[in-house]
Amino acid sequence: MRDLDLLRLERRVGQMLVPLAETPGAAIGVSRDGVLLLRRAAGLASIELGVPIGLGTTFRIASVSKHVTCAAILMLAREGKLGLEDALGRHLPGLPPPLAAVTLDQAMRNTGGLRDMLEIARLGGADLSTPVTEAELDALIRRQDGLNFALGSRFLYSNTGFRLLGQVVEAVSGEPLAAWLERRVFAPLGMTRTRHTPDLSTPVPGLATGYLPDGAGGWRRAAHGFPLGGEGGLVSGVEDLALWARSLSLGSLGAGTEAALEEPAPFTGGAMNPYARGLENGSWRGVATVSHGGLWPGYKSAFLRVPSRRLTVIVLANNATLDPQQMALSVLEAALEGDAALAPPPPPVALDGAEGSWLCAEAGLSLDIGPHRTARMHGVPFGLTPTEDGRLAALRGGFPFRLAPPREGAMEVELDAGRRLTFRRAEPCPVPPLDGAWHCAEIGATWTIEGESLTIEGPIRRGTRGRVSALGPRHLRVHMPSVLFDAWADAVLAEDARSLTVNAGRARGLIFRRG
Repeated sequence: MRDLDLLRLERRVGQMLVPLAETPGAAIGVSRDGVLLLRRAAGLASIELGVPIGLGTTFRIASVSKHVTCAAILMLAREGKLGLEDALGRHLPGLPPPLAAVTLDQAMRNTGGLRDMLEIARLGGADLSTPVTEAELDALIRRQDGLNFALGSRFLYSNTGFRLLGQVVEAVSGEPLAAWLERRVFAPLGMTRTRHTPDLSTPVPGLATGYLPDGAGGWRRAAHGFPLGGEGGLVSGVEDLALWARSLSLGSLGAGTEAALEEPAPFTGGAMNPYARGLENGSWRGVATVSHGGLWPGYKSAFLRVPSRRLTVIVLANNATLDPQQMALSVLEAALEGDAALAPPPPPVALDGAEGSWLCAEAGLSLDIGPHRTARMHGVPFGLTPTEDGRLAALRGGFPFRLAPPREGAMEVELDAGRRLTFRRAEPCPVPPLDGAWHCAEIGATWTIEGESLTIEGPIRRGTRGRVSALGPRHLRVHMPSVLFDAWADAVLAEDARSLTVNAGRARGLIFRRG
């Protein structure tokens, strides 16, 4: 990159960070060919102490941790201590048979159908701020006796799989995951500011405090109740993640590790899965990308690589209102400005008249379309961006979603494995008579419904309050508290009104029975 190109990039990034001077903020890094071209930070690591974010500040990188866990599995496989086609049950005795049959490779690719433990906990009334022990979290997983779908047939993002992969590393190595990663990965690579932190109450030097908006123009510290494992337990910073990216390209963890992490594989039906091993293959303006994002209360992160340009963009934030994924794409655009190989941006796609709620009765799923090309499923908000084929894709990692503009009162949405569902306008109506107790043995939870009021009694927390609404005579939304968004699960009432089939974002087909 010429000096003036670098100057322009620095100024563009600086402009992005200007609004964060007096708020929780972010750190941004850009590396290329083994050179850390840019390191910029703005905002406060601690509002209480007035400590600014510096170049050495670290953040919880959440799900960006997943491909590091996958790298550990690949290293152990290369040493002959496990096989990628090993079933989880081979290394983790005591798992229920459906979970035990999932292979390590399927867990890494999110094709094992494992119901997400965080989603299961929320359905039982425990949100991410609820104090939960390792034993309680493992008990939630081991209570499951079913999967979201047949092995290898589909994709659904699942933290459960990566937690179990971290436990496989521990079982095979005989060491805690944190100790193994420090000895085999972080210390050899010089990543001295990176560590695995399963207990979030343990102080970490240099760690920025995570903040959520308080709803009144201010900020509050984000509460964390869940332990973290192979799914999201790393604390790191811009410099260390740049070292990590460089180590992959150099083969420092073993020849072929980078290629193995990025290697795609098809579903059993033949369609290609864009999610590889803890990383997602994608494209931006005709350029192939490899990326992953992270989200934890008060923290957001983006790790974006362009292999053909040997370029890495890192965005880490302790401000829950920011969108690091979009920020990373803006940095990428500035870094590659003038690149003759870039395709022009896709033309805008109109969503005129699409605002409101939509329902796919056959799949038991609902969708909200908001203004300015925004959408929500199960309460999770995401932006929509035009694609080359005239549709709109979700600006949300690990969430395959392509929407065609509505025609004649219907919208086609393509989800994982090439599935195409038809959504039609929902018709909100009064909640049908549901009063009484509804129990799900698989998650050990009871929902007590009185009119639109909901009380949740789960194995970890009792007395959580929520509410119920209806988008049709038999299609319900069950709203539950969440520190991150207004979460809901879709529920379909059986024709005999004796059971509810519940589909949450990452846990599908759960049955709640009446009485």
